[in-house]
Amino acid sequence: MAQRLALFDLDNTLVDLDEAFRLWAGEFASQHSLTGEAVDWLIALDRTGHPHREIFFSIVREHFSLPDSVDELWSRYRRRMPYLVRCRPETLDGLARLHASGWKVAIVTNGMTDNQLGKIQQTGLAEAVDAYALSGIEGMRKPDVGLFEVAAKRCGTTLADGGWMVGDHLVADIGRGRSAGLRTIWIDRGTWPEHDHPADHVVTGVLQAIEILLQHQ
Repeated sequence: MAQRLALFDLDNTLVDLDEAFRLWAGEFASQHSLTGEAVDWLIALDRTGHPHREIFFSIVREHFSLPDSVDELWSRYRRRMPYLVRCRPETLDGLARLHASGWKVAIVTNGMTDNQLGKIQQTGLAEAVDAYALSGIEGMRKPDVGLFEVAAKRCGTTLADGGWMVGDHLVADIGRGRSAGLRTIWIDRGTWPEHDHPADHVVTGVLQAIEILLQHQ
């Protein structure tokens, strides 16, 4: 039986980034005196999955002919998002139940340090997990297995003894999690239609994932 180590992705796993982005898009449109259609355009652009926010804001700046630099737009976004992201109380309670059952819990996430660390601190997740490994701090990104190894080490464990990875990305979370020797739970948010997956379990939300973990005592 695998050790009680649970690694969680952050965005759209422990927190609902999509909802936070919708709130941000509304604020952004208002601040720049854009029409309501601009919000839908921003959301649609976000869903295309641009690999880096710098590219995203380059497109946004050009589309709306904004005077602000890409760096200014991007930095304001990073400062604001931690205050828009929410972690449901039920999720924090679920993590507490895992701890009470002897699990070690860590967050493994890609992203800029100020943005991701801000989310973890503002949502209460910093106190709810044993450790976290952020690509912006560690200098490596998922699917680099090194990020998983850092998280496991900070929990006082090693990937060699197994564990679980929970996330919404089929490649960075599920594929790499399995190749790192972890069992996996995929949170299917409908963004990977008709894709084959190697996940051990498929759920639609993190609370279901936590229940599965608790059944594997």
